[in-house]
Amino acid sequence: MYGVSQLQRQLLEYTSSLFQEGFLDDQFNQLQQLQDESNPDFVVEVVTLFFEDAERLLNELAKALSQGSIDFKRLDALVHQLKGSSSSIGAQRVQNVCIAFRNYCEEKNVDGCLKSLQQIKQEYSLVKSKFETLFKMEQQLLAAGGSVSRE
Repeated sequence: MYGVSQLQRQLLEYTSSLFQEGFLDDQFNQLQQLQDESNPDFVVEVVTLFFEDAERLLNELAKALSQGSIDFKRLDALVHQLKGSSSSIGAQRVQNVCIAFRNYCEEKNVDGCLKSLQQIKQEYSLVKSKFETLFKMEQQLLAAGGSVSRE
């Protein structure tokens, strides 16, 4: 088992790599600052809600794109929701693909929309696994008697 200081260092390095690689932006820091003793699982709960929301939206987007005649207004509304929820947790790369996706909706570009959906799915599954690793590291640190600092 790792020592607390080693776990803490690993967690810090991992978190800063998520920012450097563009997975997270400053909104995630804001989210972490809302977490305190009275609500210790706040970040995990908010991110878990994002996962549920994103998966529902991704399914609806895939369904909307498989229709004979595509309702681009509906498609755009779904992408807008996904962009909002990814932005609320700081999932920057998902958010960026959503912006491109909305441009394709405006142009009524089916191929662009399909390509964007694949990119969103890819970025979403990447950020989901990054968050899962992050939360696992936090759990290990807490289990070792450390605390997760939120500066």
